Amino acid sequence: MDVPPPRHLKARKQPRQARSATTIDAIFEATIQVLIAEGTHRLTTTRVAERAGVSVGTMYQYFPHKKSLLYALNERYLDKLAERVEMTCRTHHARSTDEMVEALITTYWEAKTERSDVTRALYSSAVELDNEALIDAFAKRMDAATRAMLLSAPDARYENIDLVNLTLLSVIFGTVRNVFERNLPPSEQTSIRDELKRMCLAYLAMASGEVCATIRPPEERHRCFET
Repeated sequence: MDVPPPRHLKARKQPRQARSATTIDAIFEATIQVLIAEGTHRLTTTRVAERAGVSVGTMYQYFPHKKSLLYALNERYLDKLAERVEMTCRTHHARSTDEMVEALITTYWEAKTERSDVTRALYSSAVELDNEALIDAFAKRMDAATRAMLLSAPDARYENIDLVNLTLLSVIFGTVRNVFERNLPPSEQTSIRDELKRMCLAYLAMASGEVCATIRPPEERHRCFET
């Protein structure tokens, strides 16, 4: 994420060589494992070093304390998540709104559910971090990617694209987070995901002035946009 961390959370140095990058990967994975097994309050740099198979001295070369480690871990997670959503948006330019919504929800949902234990651990670890700028940078990347995608749709035009885009992302991101925080069973998650898509499509249809698109079957929705 292209945003400088707060000074007290800044890593001491960045990996420059492949070997250093491998060490950082091992440290991040060990951090996740400790978070899942022990929780945020019991996580220490010593425990992480032991699990990663590196010395405490090596840990301190990169991260001066626990919070700087957690900040860097969350930064990497958000950066990879942003890259996935951006790629999805780029590959769905000029597609139908249905395809865009399906792809956006699927990408974000799968990114969060592939390792749901990691998602919960990171949500928990972020509570005590000064990461407002990091979240803001992530949000701006999401806004830009989805806005450009929606504007390219041949079957919809929005009077206030910024408001529509912000509302759409708030609904998707908020729903996914609520599902995790409530620890809903898989069957309910699937049902909510289906309902989320219906809700988003209905909202976008109304926002573009095409209410009939929400009630026509997919094979007839093109008629809503005929002039």
